[in-house]
Amino acid sequence: MVKLFQRSQRSLFGEILDWMLTPFLLLWPITFGLTWLVAEGIAKVPFDRGLGHNAKALAQLVQSDERTVSFHLSASAREFLHADETVSVYYQVLGGNGELLDGEAGLPMPQDDEKLVTNELRIRDDQMAGTPVRVAYIWVRVNPRSAQPALVQVAETLEKRSVLAHEIIKGVMLPLFVILPLAVLLVWLALTRGIQPLSELEDRIRQRKPDDMSPLDETAVPSEVMPLVSSVNDLLDRLKHSIATQKRFLADAAHQLKTPLAGLRMQADLAQRSDANAEDLKQSLKQIGRASMRATHTVNQLLALARAESSGSGMAVQTCDLALLTMEVVKVSLSRAMDKQIDLGFEGPEPGQALQAGNPTLLKEMVRNLIDNAINYTPSSTEHPGVVTARVCGDIHIGWEIQVEDSGNGIPEAERERVFEPFYRALGTEADGSGLGLPIVLEIAEKHQASVSLSETHPGQTPPGAKFSVKFTPT
Repeated sequence: MVKLFQRSQRSLFGEILDWMLTPFLLLWPITFGLTWLVAEGIAKVPFDRGLGHNAKALAQLVQSDERTVSFHLSASAREFLHADETVSVYYQVLGGNGELLDGEAGLPMPQDDEKLVTNELRIRDDQMAGTPVRVAYIWVRVNPRSAQPALVQVAETLEKRSVLAHEIIKGVMLPLFVILPLAVLLVWLALTRGIQPLSELEDRIRQRKPDDMSPLDETAVPSEVMPLVSSVNDLLDRLKHSIATQKRFLADAAHQLKTPLAGLRMQADLAQRSDANAEDLKQSLKQIGRASMRATHTVNQLLALARAESSGSGMAVQTCDLALLTMEVVKVSLSRAMDKQIDLGFEGPEPGQALQAGNPTLLKEMVRNLIDNAINYTPSSTEHPGVVTARVCGDIHIGWEIQVEDSGNGIPEAERERVFEPFYRALGTEADGSGLGLPIVLEIAEKHQASVSLSETHPGQTPPGAKFSVKFTPT
């Protein structure tokens, strides 16, 4: 496509204008050529008809007796043939033996290979002394004894035909010179009017406040622009969600870090008292260590929750071995479980069977939080050791499932939905925690289109225990 205008940056208005006006400019010379051919064809018709009429009229003047063929043309008829000064008219009459009866001797003969048919008018293009002419001719048999019929030919030059063809072309093409600029103007106005909704949409977007994330009105734009507006609304919705997540993260971080930081400051003030002894100083340092560990754990949990919330369609996905992944988390958690005298174990298929598409980093974080939660809330002693079991079950047909169950006191049914809320902790628990572990589990599961459920490990028994199940859809 030929570009009418060269631009450093693409313009929708210019692109449409190019695609609409370029065909006009390409079709104009084609139209001119076709008009010329049609005009020449039209110009031939009346002149050929008149030329043929003259040839037939001369053919009627050919006479014959038993021995000779004669032709007589009156002076007035000769003047009539040459009445038009714009063209040259020639005629020729030949007898049966090829003798010239009247007319121009230099007028060319018909083609030798042409089939001879009497009393049939024919027309051909030829040349007379190097000048193109149009020739009408007819063979006339006037003497049955003659071997060859007489030949009558009338020729004329092409000046009048060219003049008529030019007049036809002028009559057709001149209006196009007027119509073309008018068409360009109308196209320009139509495009300006057509893209007006885009300009109005641009104005509405520019006039918005920076914090306005409300969707654009899709009914106020043409149907062709609706997909664009829908995409912008989807982007605004995702930006709104992202900003809300960031605000929530900052608020949560400030809220959760306030307590351990205040504890650190208080213990530091106690350690700096003038009357503090060595035992008080040791106790303050111990409390400072616990507060710093709690702050570090809270920060890590907040970062994990932010990472889980921000991961969406753009997270890296690969084939993960759920059994191998869970076993690795169990191995890392063994030392902590042994410190609390908890029996931590794993049950599941051999590595290489429980394959699931997902993000391995997030899935490990999910399993680690489930196991940490179970270790934190499972009472254990030397006489009555607690039991925590991580299990992978299911198959490729019904989907794989990760279960983490413990022998603790369980979670009352009324609180089972609330434990997945950030910073919520079940009443009556004294275990250390930030209240973010289970929300992280739920967020990561939702990113993998998995469902999380909570039930009792041993229904009807005391203690009933808690069992968390993460169910993946079949792949």
